[in-house]
Amino acid sequence: MKVQLAQRAQEILGQSDLVIITERVDDVALLIGQMVKMGLPEVLDRHIPRHWTQRGLSWGWTAVIWLAYIVTEGDHRKVSVETYLKGMHHTLSALTAQVIEPLDLSDDRLSHLLKHLSKPTYWHQIERDLNARSIEVHALPQDVIRCDATTVSGDHEVTEGGLVQFGHSKDDPTRPQIKVMMGSLDPLGMPLSTDVLSGERADDGLYIPIIERIRSGLNKTGLLFVGDCKMSALETRAYLARHQDWYLSPLPLTGATADAMDAWITAGVTKREVGELEQIGRTNDRGHAVLAAEGYEFERTCSAPDSYVEWRERVLVVRSPMHAAQQAAGLEKRLHHAEVQLTALTPPRGRGKRQITNEATLVEAIDRVLTEHRVEGLLSVTWEKQVEQTTQYVGRGRGSSSREKRVIQHTRYHITHIARQEDTIAARSQRLGWKAFVTNAEPERLSLQEAVLCYRNEYRVERIFNRLKSRVHIAPLFVKLNEQIEGLTYLLTLGVRVLTVTEFVLRRSLETEQARLPGLHPENKHKMTDKPTAERILKAFADISLTIIKHATGEDMLRRLTPLSGLQEDILQRLGLGAALYGQLEIQAIGH
Repeated sequence: MKVQLAQRAQEILGQSDLVIITERVDDVALLIGQMVKMGLPEVLDRHIPRHWTQRGLSWGWTAVIWLAYIVTEGDHRKVSVETYLKGMHHTLSALTAQVIEPLDLSDDRLSHLLKHLSKPTYWHQIERDLNARSIEVHALPQDVIRCDATTVSGDHEVTEGGLVQFGHSKDDPTRPQIKVMMGSLDPLGMPLSTDVLSGERADDGLYIPIIERIRSGLNKTGLLFVGDCKMSALETRAYLARHQDWYLSPLPLTGATADAMDAWITAGVTKREVGELEQIGRTNDRGHAVLAAEGYEFERTCSAPDSYVEWRERVLVVRSPMHAAQQAAGLEKRLHHAEVQLTALTPPRGRGKRQITNEATLVEAIDRVLTEHRVEGLLSVTWEKQVEQTTQYVGRGRGSSSREKRVIQHTRYHITHIARQEDTIAARSQRLGWKAFVTNAEPERLSLQEAVLCYRNEYRVERIFNRLKSRVHIAPLFVKLNEQIEGLTYLLTLGVRVLTVTEFVLRRSLETEQARLPGLHPENKHKMTDKPTAERILKAFADISLTIIKHATGEDMLRRLTPLSGLQEDILQRLGLGAALYGQLEIQAIGH
């Protein structure tokens, strides 16, 4: 905007007509600084070829600026980036030290970037270099890898050979989807490798390809791969055993495991009664020691049908008190609903009250209710046959002593009593909360307690999926072509990587110094935390603006930034970025 200055200001500035521009900086400087420290522009430029006639921003800086917008705004639409660039031109130019033109972030150019990212030859090398750099710079442990898959639904047209297909989904089974397979590094939960696949694919066959990429990228053996029951497929376990790596996953209650689980639980119940189960404790959020689980283990020999490899694995049979309590609550709920539905089978006589007049029909209805609620053998039902007789005159007209009469009999069956089989329910309750895990790791490498507590941290990979969907908002996908869907998903995982590393570095700094940060919880200003989330860290940089005063000719005269708070400076220092990251945006003195 143009402003008319007071006479005194005109004398000082020697200029009566100036232009004042205000740009919202907020967390953009932090994000770009973090991405530069992670080597994002350098790695992307190394592996995405630049055409000899290409001008303007490199692919690395294009991705960094777009990611800063996506993470800040939660919007991956290409059409919005040019508008964003116009409102942040001075800030982005200063932070990147690049000459940025509007066409550098046009829709066509961003589409080109996604096309490059979708190519496995480029993307796999980008992942490998970023992983090596992060592990080296932040001295990250490389022992535990978590693998899991998620789905992303969208309102896309399903085409033959397309990525978007109908498949099993927990999000929205009525819409087609893509499948995202990911391997992440513990304990920070950083994405290591990502595959984008068509939505109808089953999870079982997706583990070996992602595991193979991670193994070759990290170039070491003895890694512990942790996953859900779909990772326990015999082929996957055989692959890991053959390559001298470890696995830990629960067994699904299907096939041979379902048949054997009953005997394993019986043995566990017996051991629990005589106090032979190993107790597994943990410390809760309030600092109290609580029982996390109890269990036992045994060994068995395994071999894959199509492989000559044979190995020993441990079966860990574990009972979780919390899981048992949840299952008991579910059982109680099912019993209650079954009792209500059984009672409703035989309502009192009355208008609109349909009665059951056949005993076989009643028995069938009772069995159907018990089966539906999975309470067979836990409820006993008794009923009686009720017969009601009424006398009527034969034919029409008024009755008389000489009129012929007939007796009409009405039969109904009525449930008189529903009783719970308490002994059977108690026996069933003892068998709740049990789960079987398998691992080929030696007890010295992974004890029963370590295995249980390690699997309990499965939420770390789930946080990646949560950020993918709720922070960078992968759904709905605003791209249609397969290569753009794939490239955009890979780009968004880079955004999640930035959030994860930022959170990990700050938390480790606080843990090392036994320090806590105030002011990250607006709802409780006195609350201190030593485990801030990336989302709260970025929110702490809200309302930072850059004011620019220019000559009418376009020359900058003054740039002033909203002063950083002590909390903001502390965060920047702990992230290894420093307050100078924001300070470089300013021109303090007025000059010509």
